Amino acid sequence: GEALEVNREVNCVTDFIHGCEDQLQKLKKQKEKGLLYGIPISIKDHINCKGHVSSGGMLKFLGQVKEEDSVIVQVLKHQGGIPFVKTNIPQTMINYNCSNLIFGQTLNPLNPQKSPGGSLGGEGALIAGGGSILGIGSDVAGSIRLPSSFCGLCSLKPTGNSISPPGCSDSPFALTVTGMLGPMARDVDSLALCMEALLCQQMFQLDPTVPPHPL
Repeated sequence: GEALEVNREVNCVTDFIHGCEDQLQKLKKQKEKGLLYGIPISIKDHINCKGHVSSGGMLKFLGQVKEEDSVIVQVLKHQGGIPFVKTNIPQTMINYNCSNLIFGQTLNPLNPQKSPGGSLGGEGALIAGGGSILGIGSDVAGSIRLPSSFCGLCSLKPTGNSISPPGCSDSPFALTVTGMLGPMARDVDSLALCMEALLCQQMFQLDPTVPPHPL
């Protein structure tokens, strides 16, 4: 409910992840509770979630419903996290603003006359507005870090190849810099907890290209 309130004000959510309520009920019945048990998690639009589109802010991807969760979404669920919304990004994701022709312009909740930054502008606006406590995005040249700066949040771009990268919509650019998935939150302790949860045996098994390593 809080996320929808924030979205009405700043236009930051692109999709509600159906099935998140069912996942919560399933988690309650499990004996082992993961490190992220019961935490609702917002996800950058281009990270694949089963049954949803990863638009990348581009019309060409709108008809392509994904058939399976990306590795990072599988691991978040394994650790008890509940991905519940996807959030807005600029078209092609290579922009310091957050606007596209599909979902429109996202505003900064701290000052609606300003941009929340990009490309993770939807995440920055949602978390800063109080609609999410933990978000997952990707960063090549500042996509996580810039919106965090614009919105007064904490974030981390992990070391290259430390987290499984597959399961994102294709970028139209050939990138020579390693893009990394990483967390965004209101405090550093939340980032540390998220990284501890992600760097687990399940991720290393699902993606053998990621070297097994502790936090």
